[in-house]
Amino acid sequence: MPTKKERNSSSLSLSLGIIKLLNPLLHNFLTFCVGAIVGIIVHSSLEIILSPYSPTVQSVSQLFLVASLPPPLPASSPLSSPPLASPLAPPPSTSPLSQNNQLEMFLRPPKNIMHDMEENELFWRASMEPKIRDYPFPRTPKVAFMFLTRGPLPLAPLWERFFRGYEDLFTIYVHVNPSYNEFMPQGSVFYGRRIPSKRVDWGQANMVEAERRLLANALLDMNNERFILLSESCIPLFNFTTVYSYLINSTQTHVHSYDLPFGRVRYDRRMYPHIHMHHWRKGSQWFELDRSMALEIVSDTVYWPIMKAYSRCPDEHYVPTILNLRPSLGSRNSNRSLTWTDWENRRAHPRLIRVWNVNVEFLMWLRRCDEECCEHNGENKTRVCFLFARKFSPNTLKKLLRFASTVMHF
Repeated sequence: MPTKKERNSSSLSLSLGIIKLLNPLLHNFLTFCVGAIVGIIVHSSLEIILSPYSPTVQSVSQLFLVASLPPPLPASSPLSSPPLASPLAPPPSTSPLSQNNQLEMFLRPPKNIMHDMEENELFWRASMEPKIRDYPFPRTPKVAFMFLTRGPLPLAPLWERFFRGYEDLFTIYVHVNPSYNEFMPQGSVFYGRRIPSKRVDWGQANMVEAERRLLANALLDMNNERFILLSESCIPLFNFTTVYSYLINSTQTHVHSYDLPFGRVRYDRRMYPHIHMHHWRKGSQWFELDRSMALEIVSDTVYWPIMKAYSRCPDEHYVPTILNLRPSLGSRNSNRSLTWTDWENRRAHPRLIRVWNVNVEFLMWLRRCDEECCEHNGENKTRVCFLFARKFSPNTLKKLLRFASTVMHF
């Protein structure tokens, strides 16, 4: 048996042999670990330094990209196309419209005013009014000419001459019987100015509804400051600049309103207590209003339902009565209409002006009083009482066109 010394010597030799065998493996393993650690550190450093957003990297990348692309085709080649943009280039920046332009685009009404809004939507939208009166965009006040008609506009050529050259100072709205299907030619100032309309009957509540509908559509244009109601038989007595200056510079509304026994006969006691007898007024339906009064009418959900249910001929009572119910507005009313009508025959309808009635003397008489008999802005006396006149028959058109330049100066 080997001695203890021999066994120890044999074990030591075996251990030294195993160490010699494992030494290369350990050396390789340690070398691999050190290399891996160094590689990770270098890679992280390169990612930070050589970022894709680094100008140096972009330049180098673009050089390699250009070098790898095929040569460009000649300009005459049908397959040539614009050069590709570098995928590393930032997207082009679009400069947004200024806030003022955005507001103007939002508030500018469409050229064609036909829409599909329901009545409640229309009046809700029209009743909106900014509390801040300083507009944050350039604004030119305009006059809204609202035509309440049965069908055609036989005197349209006269109005065409009246409006010519002042397109930025007025807007036109036409309410016509829905059964009337003819439209104005594209070059006319009346083209595309028909609003969504409903049937209208003389002396009925639907006539007031048509007036309120016209006002609501006109209020959608924030530039409209004055609102004049006209019929197809109305004519202008002065040129556009005179009419525009008179209305825009006016501090009053022009609604004919009076309290007489004849008017009180139509008062219905069922309107009490919302509308008292002393509130009741009568007047011409052909009114001229400012924006605040027009807003009052289209936003009225109290008095109109009552008058619609109980009033006779509300077209002659609604607006005058509303003015009397609103003292702050009624105090600014001139209590006269700007549209002349011949009621001397005392009949249900005014006298129709026919072709043999039209001459220079008659038109001059309509244009001025014999003396300063009308107030303007509540204090200044003027000989100009009426800006418009009705009822002119269609056969007066040729004569009116003949006198337009010499008498009305347009």
